Amino acid sequence: MKSIFQAIDNSPLIVFRIFFGFLVACESFGAILTGWVKRVLIDPEFTFSFIGLEWLQPLPGFGMYCYFSLMGIFGLAIMLGYRYRIAIISYTILWAGVYFMQKSSYNNHYYLLLLISFLLIFLPANRYASLDVKQNRVSEEKTMPYWISLLFIIQIGIVYVYASLAKFYPDWLDGTFAKNLLSGTTTRPFFLELFSQKWFYLFIAYAGILFDLLIVPFLLFKKTRTLALIASIIFHIFNSITLQIGIFPFFALTFALFFYEPETIRRIFLRKKSRLENENVNQNFYGKKIVYFLMIPYLVIQLLLPLRHHLIEGDVLWTEEGHRLSWRMMLRERSGYIIFRIKDLKTGDESFYNYSKNLTNKQAQNLATKPDFIWQYCQRIKKEYQGKHIAIYIDCKNSINRKELKTLIDPKFDMAKAEWDYFGHNEWVLID
Repeated sequence: MKSIFQAIDNSPLIVFRIFFGFLVACESFGAILTGWVKRVLIDPEFTFSFIGLEWLQPLPGFGMYCYFSLMGIFGLAIMLGYRYRIAIISYTILWAGVYFMQKSSYNNHYYLLLLISFLLIFLPANRYASLDVKQNRVSEEKTMPYWISLLFIIQIGIVYVYASLAKFYPDWLDGTFAKNLLSGTTTRPFFLELFSQKWFYLFIAYAGILFDLLIVPFLLFKKTRTLALIASIIFHIFNSITLQIGIFPFFALTFALFFYEPETIRRIFLRKKSRLENENVNQNFYGKKIVYFLMIPYLVIQLLLPLRHHLIEGDVLWTEEGHRLSWRMMLRERSGYIIFRIKDLKTGDESFYNYSKNLTNKQAQNLATKPDFIWQYCQRIKKEYQGKHIAIYIDCKNSINRKELKTLIDPKFDMAKAEWDYFGHNEWVLID
């Protein structure tokens, strides 16, 4: 077994940096060109930020176009290795801003992008094939410690394993969710007929479980590595075409770089780079201190976060408590409706609150199905009625995977008095 501090060829990290910079540049500029920035950050009157960060709102006017353009430029700088440390830190801060300022388009790959950006701040990804080396801002290095490759392998392993385990619930195992999901991806008769076949949607459901569970072990072993890579390419291209989830399928594929022997990556992508001989790693910065005091605590947190919902009362599939940051990807279809009733405690008068007056359709859909959105919106209603003594009552019913509607929020609970529990179950969320 290799020592985690053993020097290895740094080609996987260098090539990963190049792909990463290219992909985040595509994501940033693409978000502008496809209208995502306009729909999600410009059109809404306000965004639902993460709780506690409500002050974090999009820039006015064309500010967010400039914001995403700047992220794209930083992505290109990362790819080229130009003033890398400044570029990766700046990109990470800007992407964290986007991630935390809106939840309406929450996606697990946005979270993964944030994590990897954070890790890259501390890694020597610009020490070869970079403008920083060419312009003598940093010295050229051809090695890195083995723990860097191991870090990426463990991180992607956490993602896949938890994604697989989350699928072990009835509606996934009987193909219900897969059937519903596939039926909404096309209008072409041939594919609609194919996707409605039981053998096909069950195949997709169990292939999803097996792929997530086995892809990392198969990539680790040399005999199955190439087969696993081919399967990964097919799996992610299928997801890219059917689910249209941006750069994530291609981003996920880049992690394969760390599973192959560094020499193999060098021969394929960096042919001009000389073979590794007796070179040492800068142990002062990339040695034991950064591993023990940053990377190990980071990985422990990553291992524990997806388990926190087991400590919270209720089923996370229903309550949503502990759902985010847990790699619970594409697990269920959720729909529902919500009605706000405002009661004046002095006069006893009641009225219905029109939430569609200041929400986009997507925000309204999330409001009807996400308890944290509901709580945040109630805080806005309270501010609107500031100075008046009101109670807020909610009629909210949800359906999971197109099944019967059930009550999500206690209709007798005054939401004007509701508190948000960051770490446990909120009493006003009914348990299925």
